[in-house]
Amino acid sequence: MATPSGKTIFVCQQCGHESPKWLGRCPNCREWNTYLETKTSPPTRPSRTSPPSTTQPVELSKVTTEDVTRLALPLTEFNRLLGGGIVPGSLILIGGEPGVGKSTFLLQLAAIMATEQGRALYVSGEESVQQLKLRADRLGLKGRELYLLAETELDGIIERMEELAPKLAIIDSIQTIYLDEMGSEPGSIGQVRQCTLRLMRWAKSTNTPVFIVGHLTKDGAIAGPRLLEHIVDVVLYMEGERFSAYRLIRSAKNRFGPTHEVGVFEMRDAGLIEVSNPSQAFLAERQENAIGSAIVPTLEGTRPLLIEIQALTSATSFGLPRRTTNGVDFNRLLLITAVLSKRAGLALSNQDIIVNVVGGLKVAEPAADLGIALAIASSLRDRSVNPDMVAIGEIGLSGELRGVAQIERRLAEAAKLGFGSCLVPHSSKQQWGSNQSRENLSIQLIGARSLTEAIGIALT
Repeated sequence: MATPSGKTIFVCQQCGHESPKWLGRCPNCREWNTYLETKTSPPTRPSRTSPPSTTQPVELSKVTTEDVTRLALPLTEFNRLLGGGIVPGSLILIGGEPGVGKSTFLLQLAAIMATEQGRALYVSGEESVQQLKLRADRLGLKGRELYLLAETELDGIIERMEELAPKLAIIDSIQTIYLDEMGSEPGSIGQVRQCTLRLMRWAKSTNTPVFIVGHLTKDGAIAGPRLLEHIVDVVLYMEGERFSAYRLIRSAKNRFGPTHEVGVFEMRDAGLIEVSNPSQAFLAERQENAIGSAIVPTLEGTRPLLIEIQALTSATSFGLPRRTTNGVDFNRLLLITAVLSKRAGLALSNQDIIVNVVGGLKVAEPAADLGIALAIASSLRDRSVNPDMVAIGEIGLSGELRGVAQIERRLAEAAKLGFGSCLVPHSSKQQWGSNQSRENLSIQLIGARSLTEAIGIALT
């Protein structure tokens, strides 16, 4: 009797969409030239003699979590990013642009884990053991209880991990690891999916945390995001400008803690050093009475951060004025510019506008709208924003100011750094209240109903 053989399909390398024939453009993710020929394994029938499952259902009220202890390392920023520490048996994916510092950070993390908790294994599919040794020497890592392995075949990697029984395993990177049984190239959707699933099963069965590194696509997403992000427990992104010393590790998914947390680190000769007070570091070089500058208390996850937003306006040399952003959403800038022109009466139709967030940060929340608008108005009128003032508020299309969430935490961070006043929407000032904890904040709230009123108050 002939056995069924595997068939050939085409798989999109961006989103994992399958097609029986090659397509120039993926109908799912709309990307061009992403389909790769892949051979599927023949279907297998379950054996009738296979033993029954030994797993039994457990009543929720009888489930205990007392034995789940997080592995807290002497890295406050990283522990808070993960919700208190590394959960044993978790699979953590970290991505970032080439050269941003992923391998450096994970090598430091493995060395700290080896020192604090026990044996750690660093598996590299891109570098040799000698190259890793050179990096460790540059970072000043002694490497006691830290083991290195240069291997790309997953079965061999898992065999070595079972022999070594580490407290932490790092795979750098998942796109270089392959399984012989798959028959496709390393980095393909099938290889990445199967290798990640195999690592997940090993991590859960041995209760060992595993970090895997994922390369980014041209759109800035981890290759095969719908596949990997659904499999892993935690997804971290490392961000940072190429010529900036600061690196941000952002949590996009966390099954064991809050999402959208951010940890701030600084790249030095000795590697990544955590920044305990990022607000003070980002404002360290701010000039007094600077034109086109505004301070905004933003929230990154549960952490308040004070950031400086700079804007520059200049008469355009072309028929169509340009809008340039760095760290701010481009469409948001267009919205704010339109409201400034229509509702606040600022003549911006012949002005090039450049907006920048200092320190390489990226701001996405609408609470920064008022700060962006004040920076633009300050540059256009050549008058500085009150240096003792911070600004919070969302701008509506009618020019009104709308309230923002968790204003207490933002004001506490501003007061801690010595700012005396905060410009907020009128509704936020009304909701502020007068309980004892709020009275202790040495900061004055100034309310404004419209954008025009806020500009008149903020510009000295």
